[in-house]
Amino acid sequence: MNFLKMLCSLCCLACLLITSTVEAARPNIILIMVDDMGFSDIGCYGGEIETPHIDALAAGGVRFSQFYNSGRCCPTRATLMTGLHPHQTGIGWMTNPPGDPRGYSKPPAYQGYLNRECVTLAEVLKPAGYATLMTGKWHLGFNAQDRWPLQRGFDKYFGCVSGATRFFHPVAPRGMTFGNEDIETPASTTDRPFYTTDAYTDYAIRFLNEHQQAKETQDKPFFLYLAYTAPHWPLQAHEEEIRKYRGKYKIGWDELREQRLAKQKELGLLPANTKLSPRDSEVPAWDTLSEKKQDEMDLKMAVYAAMVDRVDQNIGKLVNSLKSSGQYENTLILFLSDNGGCAEGGVLGRGEFYDIEKRNLDNSNSYGKAWANASNTPFRLYKHFAHEGGTSTPFFMHWPAEIKPQTDWYTEPAQLIDIMPTLIDVAEAKYPDTFSGNTIPALDGISLRPALQGEPLNRTEPLFIEHESNAFVRAGDWKLVGRGVSPAKGYQSQKWELYDLKTDRTELNDLATRRRAIVNDLAHKWEAWAKRVGVYPK
Repeated sequence: MNFLKMLCSLCCLACLLITSTVEAARPNIILIMVDDMGFSDIGCYGGEIETPHIDALAAGGVRFSQFYNSGRCCPTRATLMTGLHPHQTGIGWMTNPPGDPRGYSKPPAYQGYLNRECVTLAEVLKPAGYATLMTGKWHLGFNAQDRWPLQRGFDKYFGCVSGATRFFHPVAPRGMTFGNEDIETPASTTDRPFYTTDAYTDYAIRFLNEHQQAKETQDKPFFLYLAYTAPHWPLQAHEEEIRKYRGKYKIGWDELREQRLAKQKELGLLPANTKLSPRDSEVPAWDTLSEKKQDEMDLKMAVYAAMVDRVDQNIGKLVNSLKSSGQYENTLILFLSDNGGCAEGGVLGRGEFYDIEKRNLDNSNSYGKAWANASNTPFRLYKHFAHEGGTSTPFFMHWPAEIKPQTDWYTEPAQLIDIMPTLIDVAEAKYPDTFSGNTIPALDGISLRPALQGEPLNRTEPLFIEHESNAFVRAGDWKLVGRGVSPAKGYQSQKWELYDLKTDRTELNDLATRRRAIVNDLAHKWEAWAKRVGVYPK
């Protein structure tokens, strides 16, 4: 009898140990998104901007050479947070800005804020035992508080709910929010002025420290969503960083694009035979600009580079905090941009740059189409569009406890819809069929966990995107992409372009007239998808 009792006790102890081991194996998760940064801006994707901390994380993880966002700020965020296509969440076009009800008269897919027929990552991970924390740009619903982060599953929040804001002097209705309260701009924690990129990181570290110190949360894993607003306009940066880059861009955009592509080939990111897309037809040759205009354009790109540099410094600060607290090894870090480089503001940009005080009070100064063309090297087109320049983003996953550093790039295409399934997988969470009485659509994405070991994803369905009638469908190496696309026209009457991305990643050789059967097949699949998720003519 005593022997049986002892055996029973040992079995119970073993079960507890196994449960504890499984619990401990679940990673903390940090999801980092930057704003309006092009494919080639950071060092590990071909850029000359100093990003050693981002580069180190990428080198220690799995780097994707073909990862797609949704081509615009808020549609990307809608899919990132929910795993659904943006139309399914109510953000088929844009989020309603402060005080603007522009989406209220539109179909539900275009209402302009997250609906309740979707669940956020926070709403999925919290029931699985995760603390849910967020700092930075929300941009998924502003005009009613029930659309804010704390009402969509997050335990703590600091940032800008409405979207873009000034970096040194944010003001309502695009000011800072802590929890559910709009607050005055906090004091800087350094010897430099308040700067949103710094503040988002400082609050992220504060939330992580509070999480680890509180008895009720210290044994839970955490999910942190850190959404920087940099380098989205207005272009504003610390003068110390700007000075590092002043004069470096007087080589002009043509030479910069050539240098970046050469580095991308050297890194193995792109094949050696990759052709650089032509300079945008609206962009002048650098040597046609006056010396004064060249200096101004150099300054604009220097400010932009300084913003990316500062993001990298802050990511380094966050990583050091994780290491100091002993949480680095079992933390999964994901990094990406919400869309390609931004051409808004004209060919040569807009706004004040020379007057520092006026620059830092500007609401929308930008670097323009010419530099955005360089940011998206080697691709063509920009944010808004479904071509590679608008939707290709750097993306990597870093998790020391699970991922061994990989020398090769992971070349299978993947998309935002895959992030929710991936995090559900590693967190051992459950995606609900219903939530708060609402039916939740099934996910189209797949877990990227096989990629952590360099294994195939075995995807069976194409990838789809639509934004402002810009659309694509990607099936294997084939990409059907178009502008002015709409389900109402019928799939055979669209202006589609067809590219074999295995040999033509920069979309220069349109095969649509020679491969009509492929065009018709993919266009028909896109139309069926568009009708299913609620796309309608803009």
